[in-house]
Order: sequence, then C-alpha cells, then structure tokens
Amino acid sequence: MLRVPRSWSDLDPAWMNEALAGRFPGAVVSETAIGPVVEGTNSRATVSLRYASGSGPERVFVKREGRIVQRLALVALGALTTEARLFASDAVLPLERPEAYAAALEPRRLAAIVVLEDVTLRGARANAGTAALSVGQVRNGLGALARLHARYWDDRRPPALGFLGPWRLGPLWAPLSLAGLARALHLLRAGRNGGLLPSGVRASTLERGFRAWADLAATGSQTVLHGDPHSANTYALGEEIVGFFDWQLVRTGNWSHDVGYFIVSSLDVEERRTHERSLLEGYLEALGAAGADAPRFDEAWDRYRRSPTYGLAAWLHTVAGARFHPLPDCLAVIGRFGAAYGDHCSGA
Repeated sequence: MLRVPRSWSDLDPAWMNEALAGRFPGAVVSETAIGPVVEGTNSRATVSLRYASGSGPERVFVKREGRIVQRLALVALGALTTEARLFASDAVLPLERPEAYAAALEPRRLAAIVVLEDVTLRGARANAGTAALSVGQVRNGLGALARLHARYWDDRRPPALGFLGPWRLGPLWAPLSLAGLARALHLLRAGRNGGLLPSGVRASTLERGFRAWADLAATGSQTVLHGDPHSANTYALGEEIVGFFDWQLVRTGNWSHDVGYFIVSSLDVEERRTHERSLLEGYLEALGAAGADAPRFDEAWDRYRRSPTYGLAAWLHTVAGARFHPLPDCLAVIGRFGAAYGDHCSGA
C-alpha cells in the first residue's frame, strides 16, 4: 500500500515509482525535482521526473496535507481525506479534470496525498478568482457539471463512493459561524471594502441563510457534487473548454449547489444578470440529454435564486479565517456573490 510521505523530500524516485506503477507500468523514475511549494488549504507543488527506463509524465502535480491549522479546518469540514478517497476509488467523473495517478491517506496522522496530471502539459491555464470567465466558458462548465450530476442522479452511487455525504453542520457550528461572519464584515468595512456587500447585510441573517442552504441542498434529487466549483478551482483549455480541479469538498447534494455557486462565482455581475436564466436553461437541457429527470425551470430557478447566500457566507468565512485564497481573489468573488445576494436574496 502506498504510504503518505512525511515531508516533500520523501518524494524520491522510489516513492514515485510506487505511485506511478499502476498508470505507467515499466516506467522507472531515476530523479525527482520538487518545484516551489505553495501553501493554501493544503500544500502543493509540481514534481519534475526523469526516467532510467520506460516512459511517464515529465511532470506531475502533487497535493498533500498542509499545516496544522489548515488540516484542522479540513477535518472540521469533513474534507481532509475526501479527495484522496475519491481518486483512490477510480470513480467515473465524466468531465474535464486532471487524471489521477495515485492517492494515499492515513487518517490517524491527518495525512493524505494525491498525484495528479499536470494539465499545463496539455496547454491548460489555471483561472483566477480576480478574472471572470466568459459566458461561453460558463456554459461549457455547466454542461460538464450536468454530465457529472446525471451520472449519479437520484443518488445512484457505486459502493466505492459510499463515503460521500451531504453537508452536516453540527450544533457547535452556529456560534462559530456567526463569530466568523461578524469578523469578516468588520474586516471588509474597516478595509473600505464594505461596498462589495449588499446594503444592510448582517452576520445573523447570513448565518441563518447559510444553514438553511445546507438543509435545502440535502433535499430533492441527490447526486455527486464537485462541492466547490468557484472560478479559481477551474482551468481553461482553448477558448471555451473548462476543467475542474480541487475536489476536496466533493459530496452529495442537490444539483443547485454546484450550479448556483459556479454561475455566480464565475461571471461578471452584469454578464450574470443578463445570462443567468439562459445558462440555467442550458444546464437543464444538458442534464436531460445526459439521462436525468431534469426539474422544471420554475422549480430550478427558485432553488438557483436562493444559492448566493451560501456563496457569500462561505467566502466571508474564508476572509475571517485562515484566508485559503489570496485576498484579491476573495474580494473579487465576494463582490460577485454580494451583488447576486442583493439581486435575489436580500428580501428573504
């Protein structure tokens, strides 16, 4: 069984040979070179490879557990080992994503690792939260999410994905969430970024809405969700093809979680206002074409319009806590969710 290395220096040729053996039989790694390590919700780096014999990727992308604060945050979210378990399951994920070469986890050590395709070798470009996607890119991404959702519609999961579940917000969540939201609102207003927020928004209202959304997402047709498909968790291939990475928050739930979160986080505010209805219609058509019993538009629109509360609260939590994303990304995405909250949720 593949072990989880204790440090980046342990990703030596012997470890990498074991990790790649299943996908690249006969490849013998002779040298590894670890690129700069980036810290966020986890630690990640590219690793360049040279081979004594056989062939394999010249470079891989590796994610492993981060610092203790990040690990504890992921434990609280039930997400520390989820991505590793997903890729270890070899589940079918019918959308553009990095190929997984290996995964290992050691829950007692709060440790996990995944070895993934470096999609830049195919010409992919990572998207940033500061730059909105085009309408065409969002339409393509929604089609991809529709294929994923249709695959597991009505919770048709194989046993290998039995570990997935919906959001569960325990009894300790509310006071911690309320405190985090209050802190985030204070930080934004003190930093002269209060204009990103809808007029009169309060931490208590957002916290109730956040929990209400988690409850709503556990109703209706359940499927496998990416769980965190904001624009900075996507990459571009060519002009309009969108791929999804960072599957740490994969879970089960209602389709509307992924769709609302992706549309609002990814589009410029005016583009979203102009195109959100037609984009939702396109998603429902793609869902039906992929074999799912797609909901009626009026029902889908009602769920979609309730989704921005979750996104706004989630990104405010990010600002209040360890700030897993760069501040400019946080502010850009909060601005998009804040506008959508004002458009759709402020009277709720």
